[in-house]
Amino acid sequence: MIIKQLSETLINQIAAGEVIERPASAAKELIENALDAGATRIEIATAGGGKTLLRVTDNGSGMSPADLALAVQRHCTSKISNSLTDIRTLGFRGEALPSIGSVARLSITTRTIGANEGAAIAIAGGKTEAVRPSPANVGTVVEVRDLFFATPARLKFMKSEKAEAAAISEVVRRMAIAFPKVRFVLSGSDRSTLEFPATGEDRLARMAQVLGKDFRDNAIEIDAEREDARLTGFAGVPTFNRGNSLQQYVFVNGRPVQDKLILSAIRAAYAETIPHGRYPVAVLSIELDPALVDVNVHPAKSDVRFRDPGLIRGLLIGAIREALARDGDRAATTGASGMMRAFRPEMQRPPQPWTPAASPYRPMHFDQTANGFAETTQRAFAEFSQPSARSAVPPEEPRVSDVTAPSFPLGAARAQLHENYIVAQTDDGLVIVDQHAAHERLVFETMRSALHSRPVPAQTLLIPEIVDLPEDDCDRLMAHAEEFARLGLAIERFGPGAIAVRETPAMLGEMDAAGLVRHLADELAEWDTANGLAGRLEYLAATMACHGSVRSGRRMRTEEMNALLRQMEATPGSGQCNHGRPTYIELKLSDIERLFGRS
Repeated sequence: MIIKQLSETLINQIAAGEVIERPASAAKELIENALDAGATRIEIATAGGGKTLLRVTDNGSGMSPADLALAVQRHCTSKISNSLTDIRTLGFRGEALPSIGSVARLSITTRTIGANEGAAIAIAGGKTEAVRPSPANVGTVVEVRDLFFATPARLKFMKSEKAEAAAISEVVRRMAIAFPKVRFVLSGSDRSTLEFPATGEDRLARMAQVLGKDFRDNAIEIDAEREDARLTGFAGVPTFNRGNSLQQYVFVNGRPVQDKLILSAIRAAYAETIPHGRYPVAVLSIELDPALVDVNVHPAKSDVRFRDPGLIRGLLIGAIREALARDGDRAATTGASGMMRAFRPEMQRPPQPWTPAASPYRPMHFDQTANGFAETTQRAFAEFSQPSARSAVPPEEPRVSDVTAPSFPLGAARAQLHENYIVAQTDDGLVIVDQHAAHERLVFETMRSALHSRPVPAQTLLIPEIVDLPEDDCDRLMAHAEEFARLGLAIERFGPGAIAVRETPAMLGEMDAAGLVRHLADELAEWDTANGLAGRLEYLAATMACHGSVRSGRRMRTEEMNALLRQMEATPGSGQCNHGRPTYIELKLSDIERLFGRS
């Protein structure tokens, strides 16, 4: 086999396969170059999903004719000197422009501040023309046409124009969040215009432009520092979540990244607060010494490698959990919006077939012998069930208006509906609480604290509960009897194939001990080893809390309902249950007034 030197064109095409995977990759590289040039206004135009046309125009510093000639050659860059350990710019490889030029028709027009005229250069399929004078504004215009025309096989692997256009939009959104001082405009024949005006130092305003105004109302500010790393940004409350992770934006030293370590840390920070299959919304920025992070591990620079990954993971999880404990218990405003939509008359019930009796223009019949109305007419109102709890506040309990909002944020209980929902009045609206979900969270937090401090108080059963199980399940349960004892569950062997439950957690009251033990046995069988259990003791606590919390359908006295509300106010994470569902929804008085047209 004879070894030979590849041609420069073929080398560039190979590099293009690493750097330019799709039109969005080219857009990312060109936008990064514009930002590194100090641009404050960047306009992107596309056609055919970026395959037919991709034009990036900026008002940055521009290039001289000599610099322009070097910019389209491989490994030429103005962004690094002799070291890859101190990279403070977005781009640095010097491969983007020649790689694009080797597989597309590339033209660049540029002018520096103070220059009398601009300069232009063109490359088509790796063939470079000479630099020529050209009229131009200050800044740079890079135009890419017929992407991958020189490598037709690559076109077969491109997605639809709509999908490629959406990928470019996502790139622009990420860059827009990272650089709020820059104005971005994305337009083209294949899309509607997307514009993000500059917001200066107001990063949250830019996030609201990209993620929607609901994010501003449901975001918690994060600012934490550990050793040489600092974490800033905003994270959504747990009840403000999405069906995918596309709205999780992470930046390392200003560079948008999609690192698995960071994404897994975000998921761990929201554990036990978000339902399975749902994802939090977060915009986080990590600042650290460039020498402590390697951004050169991937040609597209989307992955990074930290010198101390444990430090970064601990910083993320600790900071997010601290923020959620401080300000994450409030219900998402989207819950109130959903309630408002449900209360609209046109959405109350599906249309019914027309009948004369249902017509709003039917004649009204009155029987004036019974205080002006017929008894049969009023009988319908008596069919409503009586409240399952007293709606009046006990005399010794202060009225809501007499208590300040900070000390009484969830208000005072007024009624219990359908033996499951507590209605409470606050200073400026009302709160509807799911009693089972709320109490489940309170029990779980008590049990979780017991894992790190004193054991949970237990109650001894008058007659032990005997649970028949396979021998293997009995062995697994008894291997972890000590961990269960700390949670208030005392078990012991009762002959072959049986477990005796002697004690249950006192806070759970009457409960299905047999059902709980069987559930725990199934979990242990799935984890298989003690190491798996050790990492999921909190999940065991959540399981026990779910089995013993106040069940739906239980009538509660007003004193009990108010006690539950006060506990929720004092418990971190009480805004959602162990499965991530909201425990309460708040409706402001202004929203109620809008429903009735009073404002």
